[in-house]
Amino acid sequence: MNDAEVVFYRALFTQELSQSLFLELHDSIIWKHEPIKLFGKYILQPRLTAYYGDKPYTYSGITMQPLPWNNALLEIKSISEPLAGVNFNAVLINLYRDGNDSMGWHSDDERDMAQGSIIGSVSLGATRRFIFRRRDNHKIKVEFNLAQGDFLIMSGKTQQFWQHQVPKSSKITEPRINLTFRVII
Repeated sequence: MNDAEVVFYRALFTQELSQSLFLELHDSIIWKHEPIKLFGKYILQPRLTAYYGDKPYTYSGITMQPLPWNNALLEIKSISEPLAGVNFNAVLINLYRDGNDSMGWHSDDERDMAQGSIIGSVSLGATRRFIFRRRDNHKIKVEFNLAQGDFLIMSGKTQQFWQHQVPKSSKITEPRINLTFRVII
């Protein structure tokens, strides 16, 4: 991928640890189903979200106040940080209840994040498609199947030149938790 710095670790977290973390997070995270403004209208996000960390974070007109880190999040953070080469101070967590839940095309380029910020994305649960496309040419795409325990790092100019999404899929019936660790300024 030109103009992007993406590193992919397949099954960084073992199946046993991934399943244990998935169950703990699924049951202990304080999930929200919040509206976002899209094309001038407020609609409920097509997934559940939660935000933990040290500083507030604003995206799509929502300012999220962080909840305190829990032990499972700190464990995932401690495994992820050495590979990312950064100390994350926040994590945005998405619960995709099944294939009907999704994330549309976007870049993580909010003002709360420094340009070129590193994002560490951990997948737990069902395998889902994760697709990148060039911002200046939507025909250029790169796709990953993110499975349980996978870790994807996005850094450099990735957010400047690329968008990404998790599309809907009628074939997916199981839930997925995605944790996007960030550095909020």
